[in-house]
Amino acid sequence: MSFIWPAMLVCLLLIPLFVVLYIRMQRRRRRLAARYGHLGLAPEAAGRGLGWRRHIPPALFLVGLTILIIALARPHTVVSLPRIEGTIILAFDVSGSMAADDLEPTRMEAAKAAVRDFVQSQPPSVQIGVIAFSDSGFAVQVPTNDREAILASINRLTPERGTSLANGIFISLNTIAAVDADQAPSLYSSLTPTPLPAAATPTPVPKGTYTSAAIVLLTDGENTVSPDPLAAAQTAADRGVRIYTVGIGSAAGSILHINGFTVHTQLDEAMLQQISRLTDGAYYNAENEQDLRTIYDNLNPQLVIKPEKMEVTSIFAGVSILVLLIGGAFSLLWFSRLP
Repeated sequence: MSFIWPAMLVCLLLIPLFVVLYIRMQRRRRRLAARYGHLGLAPEAAGRGLGWRRHIPPALFLVGLTILIIALARPHTVVSLPRIEGTIILAFDVSGSMAADDLEPTRMEAAKAAVRDFVQSQPPSVQIGVIAFSDSGFAVQVPTNDREAILASINRLTPERGTSLANGIFISLNTIAAVDADQAPSLYSSLTPTPLPAAATPTPVPKGTYTSAAIVLLTDGENTVSPDPLAAAQTAADRGVRIYTVGIGSAAGSILHINGFTVHTQLDEAMLQQISRLTDGAYYNAENEQDLRTIYDNLNPQLVIKPEKMEVTSIFAGVSILVLLIGGAFSLLWFSRLP
């Protein structure tokens, strides 16, 4: 426990003085009782016959005063509070196959439409970031509570080149870490993007550092570019980041006609399931736009217990007032006076 005004604790030195003063008053009362007892004073008036009860109200008064002085010093302590909060990274596969029109109007546009409802349904305490990845990864929008900025960044997404799941995961992890360290990663623009050097393995951190963060990894193809997605998933698991994988398309594979080209695309469900399993997330398959909307409805942030340093002055003040009131009540009940 720490204090904002620790100098107020010096007032605690008054408590021993009050104790000494109370003991001297009791001794003086006994001497007076012994001296004038022959005058026929009643035992109560002479201070006898009250027993241990006469010490309870003063003791409660001193305890209440002690707690009140501590409250005046404005104590702070770490309290674990349950709350709905965290960081969600929406990692979009922007490989060329996302331009396929087997979902109306295209896979990319269907994914955008579904995720807009998801973004708007999240509580303000949840920050949402957007990542685009193809054969490299790019931060489109750093995690923020500004829903308009998030939606605008999603609208800017367009299909690019190949698919690297690992780069999508690594860039997501680096974005989470950068926000935690108050650093702003590079943002996506309409210019031809340059792969971020941060696509390399993120800097190691203690296990479980980002347990309130999650990645929603949306992809329609199999991994075609190194590094190994499972190694990236293990890095996320070590940091406590859950990955929810969303597969668009069929595991059996299909022939797509994109911009005049014929492309064979196949969803690697086994890989996506392993990624989600490693990170304690979940895998979802979406073959149409309605499936996508249902998936996003189920991706709710978790209730987390977050240690937070907070001022507890009001708690100490309330307890001190309660103790003083109890002492006063006993004194009025037993002696018809306040201590």
